[in-house]
Amino acid sequence: MKFIKIDIQKPLTYISGGQFVADDVWTHTKRNIDSLEIIIGVNDILYIQQNDINYEVHPGDVLLIMPNQVHQGFKVCSKGVSFYWFHFYCHHDFEMINHDEMEMEVSQMKTNPNTDRSNPTLYFPVFSTPSSIERINILFHQLLHVGNSNYYTNYCAHYLLTSLLLELSEQSVTDFYLSKQRDKGDINMAKMLEWIRIHVLEDISLHSISKKFNYNKDYLSRTFKQKTGRNLMEHIHLLKISKAKDMLARTTYCIKEISSAVGIQDEKYFMKLFKKYEKITTSEFRKAYYETHMNNS
Repeated sequence: MKFIKIDIQKPLTYISGGQFVADDVWTHTKRNIDSLEIIIGVNDILYIQQNDINYEVHPGDVLLIMPNQVHQGFKVCSKGVSFYWFHFYCHHDFEMINHDEMEMEVSQMKTNPNTDRSNPTLYFPVFSTPSSIERINILFHQLLHVGNSNYYTNYCAHYLLTSLLLELSEQSVTDFYLSKQRDKGDINMAKMLEWIRIHVLEDISLHSISKKFNYNKDYLSRTFKQKTGRNLMEHIHLLKISKAKDMLARTTYCIKEISSAVGIQDEKYFMKLFKKYEKITTSEFRKAYYETHMNNS
């Protein structure tokens, strides 16, 4: 596993971005570009090769395409395959580091109380599945909106791009660190968090989770709060709202459909939860997104 390390003393430079949707079976063309590119899987599987390594980019996966390296499709993709993409430049040189180097740097960041939090550096893998892809998708839609809005200066897009990659970096560093901690313990909690993430669109509750993992409800509540810093239902609600925000930004589904899709059958309760956690209404949130760039070639 390789990781990129990028200096961001200045914001990165946004070039272009959009969403690709294949209107027929399709294979990625062979290319060699001078910029970096991020690809985020949206629908079905993108089959793409880089440096003789084959990647299957599923929905929620993130792939970094390196500059001046040939990349191309290695297999025919299905009709309807879709992904987000954006190109950018770095002002400073970037560095590729290996797993052991990443482990050393993350350990220093997470365990040293005197770590400088103003460190202007990004870290993320060439290929990953971020734990909170919805947050990245939302920032991507903000980036597209601004990038296609003809602002008098491009700096807004540059800063939004940098913010998006900071979010990806934060998730990557945290996930990397937690994976190491789970090797040492907390295996059951890690399994529970993953189960909740997978089933969050269902009507899950404290009762159903305690039954699934054979815990007393009161003990589960206390332990979950100790391990994560929030109560279990708040964690579930935040995941549901995150999924809902992603749907509000990229679909035209009505609020009732979105509420049902995230496992909340009471539409009014869903809107109440959304306002509680986001401080704005669902309609106000959706109005923030209308400028997009779609392509199919």
